[in-house]
Amino acid sequence: MDSHAPSIDLVSPASFDGGQPHEQFRWLREHDPVHWHEEPDGAGFWAVTRYHDLKEVGRDPGTYSSYVGGPMISDTDEEALAAPRKMMLYMDPPEHTRYRKLVSSAFTPRNVARWTQRIDALATDIVDRVCEQGACDLVTDLAGEMPSALIAELMGIPRDDGRRLYVLTERMHASPDAIDDDARLTAAMEMLTYAQEVATTKRRTPTDDLASMLAGARVDGDELTDEEFCWFFLLLINAGGDTTRNLLGGGAQVLFEEPEQRAWLQADLHGRVDTAVEELLRVVSPVVHMRRTATRDTALGGRSIHAGDKVVMFYGSANRDEAVFDDPDRVDLGRDPNPHVAFGGGGPHYCLGAHFARVETRAMLIEVLSRLPDLEPDGEPEWLVSNFICGPTHLPVRFTPAPRASERDTVGV
Repeated sequence: MDSHAPSIDLVSPASFDGGQPHEQFRWLREHDPVHWHEEPDGAGFWAVTRYHDLKEVGRDPGTYSSYVGGPMISDTDEEALAAPRKMMLYMDPPEHTRYRKLVSSAFTPRNVARWTQRIDALATDIVDRVCEQGACDLVTDLAGEMPSALIAELMGIPRDDGRRLYVLTERMHASPDAIDDDARLTAAMEMLTYAQEVATTKRRTPTDDLASMLAGARVDGDELTDEEFCWFFLLLINAGGDTTRNLLGGGAQVLFEEPEQRAWLQADLHGRVDTAVEELLRVVSPVVHMRRTATRDTALGGRSIHAGDKVVMFYGSANRDEAVFDDPDRVDLGRDPNPHVAFGGGGPHYCLGAHFARVETRAMLIEVLSRLPDLEPDGEPEWLVSNFICGPTHLPVRFTPAPRASERDTVGV
């Protein structure tokens, strides 16, 4: 390896403390874009860091399987894989296609548009809860509240339960360096137990919500089993919170570090927020990686991949690929076009909730930046200890106290 190369370690969560390890990614894209990466406790894997190579992997589930070894870098034995393979994240087509169709209608742009007004109202309520205080934790009080509240409404469960499930997802995604395996397993079991209670309730008394839709869904004529429902529920809760929460938290940090870009955005929030959301998705890249396993010998980026090899796509690197993005390390909230892969590089596993994440983020950016315009850091951020999900867990901020929306409307502000 080049003597001037940075130390390459894409396994340790320390590499992602404070954001993506862009120095490592930059070197790999230039010198070794499909890089054989050793593992301290594993067989090693191919780290895919260029945009077009990543999209090739994501769009070819026949060659690069989610089912064979699962989506995480670490290896899991067949017995341990059996249960989570009932979750779409672990499936390949055609099984993945059949399960995705069960809920896809709830996530179409048309259906998401029907939720826009409600999401805007949630954003107003969330800011109302802190606006008079002059300080808060941007992650727990603002960024985490939106996906927790929305997923609770979508699933037809109490809002406080959505908050509890949000805490469990953080524990499940934390590194063993931060939370031991027993604690993460306990969090997963608590969520699955809760899902079983939801399944029982929704089958007995269905309502107009996503959980009831799942409880009555059929695959090839057969109703989902309780176990299948529970894993489906766990996936929707996890995916429904991570991207938005970490995008808003990480995106706020970007805006603090880029005052000129922030000022540009705030000068015309409604007119500029859509491109800003896309650029924050590119720059933050909340999901760090997804793994696939090669089902046959193949070639990728000039490397020979053997059947059984682990192939890991690093989205934060692909989103800074110089061959695709002009001046990729520059934050440009007006960047257009912006073909980032923060929601995946296409293919069957493209993020089901991408439209919701965009609408949630748009609503929160408008509400926070218009009502708390002088928002600024009030301490150092703390980051999630994880090599899978990237974002702050705490971000203390301060601002000039502002009236609640109802009071603002009353006085004509």
